[in-house]
Amino acid sequence: QVQLVQSGGGLVQAGGSLRISCVASGHTGDIYTLAWFRQAPGKEREFVAAISGTARIYFTESLKGRFNISRDNAKAFLHMNSLGPEDTAVYYCASHGDDVGPAPDCHYWGRGTQVTVSS
Repeated sequence: QVQLVQSGGGLVQAGGSLRISCVASGHTGDIYTLAWFRQAPGKEREFVAAISGTARIYFTESLKGRFNISRDNAKAFLHMNSLGPEDTAVYYCASHGDDVGPAPDCHYWGRGTQVTVSS
């Protein structure tokens, strides 16, 4: 079992920055890759970024340059810059036991963190 505890998020004005965090605990074999997904109101959940245990990074192309992902052992961070209203969503941390590339089919999920960007 893996537990993913998220923190950060909240309300930010357009053009601002925000960092959200995820701390993974439990079976280390299932947290080789840590990923971020998001789900905007009325939309399907979409992949944002992932980082493997060897710091290999995958990104949704449209978010490159504004978002960045980093990792410190079992902690993952999503750094979001130049935020716009279109970034408003619930952001989910997730884990996978291997490096399977972008948009991993993760087995474990955090509860989600609301990020709201006001215009």
